Amino acid sequence: MSISTYKSEPLTDFSIESNRRRMEEALGAVKSQMGQHHDLLIAGKRQSGCGEIISTNPGRPEEIVGRVAKADKENIDQALTAAWDAFHQWKRVPGPARSRYLFKAGAIMRRRKFELSAWEVLEAGKTWPEADADVAEAIDFLEYYGRQMVRLSQPLSLTPIFGEEDRAFYQPLGVGAIIPPWNFPLAILTGMSSSAIVAGNTILLKPASPTPVIAAKFVEIMEEVGLPGGVLNFVPGDGSVIGDHIVTHPKTRFISFTGSREVGLRINKLAAEHQPGQRWIKRVVAEMGGKDAIIVDETADLEAAALGIVQSAFGFQGQKCSACSRAVVVDNVYDRVLRLAVELTSQWKVGAPEDYSHQMGPVIDEPAFKKIVGYIEWGRENARLAQGGGYEADPAVAGTFIQPTIFSDVKPGSKLEQEEIFGPVLAFIRARDFEDALAIANDTEYGLTGSLYTSRRDRIERVVDEFEVGNLYINRKCSGAVVGAHPFGGFNMSGTDSKTGSPDYLLQFMQIKAVAERF
Repeated sequence: MSISTYKSEPLTDFSIESNRRRMEEALGAVKSQMGQHHDLLIAGKRQSGCGEIISTNPGRPEEIVGRVAKADKENIDQALTAAWDAFHQWKRVPGPARSRYLFKAGAIMRRRKFELSAWEVLEAGKTWPEADADVAEAIDFLEYYGRQMVRLSQPLSLTPIFGEEDRAFYQPLGVGAIIPPWNFPLAILTGMSSSAIVAGNTILLKPASPTPVIAAKFVEIMEEVGLPGGVLNFVPGDGSVIGDHIVTHPKTRFISFTGSREVGLRINKLAAEHQPGQRWIKRVVAEMGGKDAIIVDETADLEAAALGIVQSAFGFQGQKCSACSRAVVVDNVYDRVLRLAVELTSQWKVGAPEDYSHQMGPVIDEPAFKKIVGYIEWGRENARLAQGGGYEADPAVAGTFIQPTIFSDVKPGSKLEQEEIFGPVLAFIRARDFEDALAIANDTEYGLTGSLYTSRRDRIERVVDEFEVGNLYINRKCSGAVVGAHPFGGFNMSGTDSKTGSPDYLLQFMQIKAVAERF
């Protein structure tokens, strides 16, 4: 079997009537399956667990999307034992053979794209285009990492020494914990899981509690491709019950985490503590959020800048670590860019994402809703509300809908300008000039994404050198990284800069062994 050159999965064009009809049919089919129970998977066998996670539709809280079994500490112990048992065989499977499991999974996802998108609409509150893009990215990760493992399976090129044979090759680490977020419930989960697996490791997958049904669908696909039992162990559960147990367990070799700064730092701290019986320094891969800024100077295409700001700020309700949370605009074009952004934002329709005409759906759950509303109320008192600010009075009944919200006259260093909100709230900050704008953009503990809109080459070169972000975009929005084209990961408190979707990413889950034989 020859492997074609990697190409990213095309997005679905929903302006085509046949595609809209297929999506509507998929939504109907998925609704007929809602409420089903999904078991744990340990050592290739289904288990009932110690309770259930009840997953609901954030736009219609009365609708149960599914019921997913909860793991307890005993289940985690069983899964770790099963994963180590499976590891000793799985690591011996040649890398190219492991890659073919990913390629087959990608083919299944491609065939089920509309169905998987429908699950995301109903469980995560994604609009059609956002859900479709998430599924496409999951396919991209499978195709891309599979090809990278084929490449990394080749012997390393070494400097020859007379009289001996010298070899070096990559080998897997062992058993790891995969702890993905809810905001890209298939894409990031697939990328985190498949990368560790194709590198020869075995895993415990603990999905985010708001989106466990989509995770269960991924597990079903990996079962369908014939992944050996114990390579992937599915252990949903409460972080407060099993989270620390997984991280601190002496049999856990590595932890791959995407989520909040607070949880990521806690994982890093706990993983650094040596436990009795632990034979290694645990490796932690952590992506932990951002407070991303788009800078606009006086030479920029202001219409393009305003569109990029709004798309970056409010896509998927602002629930992206790459979302534009701050628009830093130089003084003499500030009012115009703000006006353009307000005009564009006023056209966005908020409502149930099952309806294709809506550009924004609900935020993920009631705790997130209350947190975001807290920032909106703070902004009313400490800044100027330029657009939006509305929200449902009772999200437990009516759904967790919040209008896309813009605050102007936000002060640098203030709560609204510094803290990650993870919702549809955008802060407009006035800068004296380009120098001041760059200083404001860099004045944060995060360093994930950022953009500059300008027509000046010297300023582009300046931000390339000085804008402290892992992913910098010029004259385009600061969200929407594409696997293979935009290696993704942030500096500082945004995480370990693991660079997902890059030629280096699989190295997070492997180590080099060197062999020298004297003749």
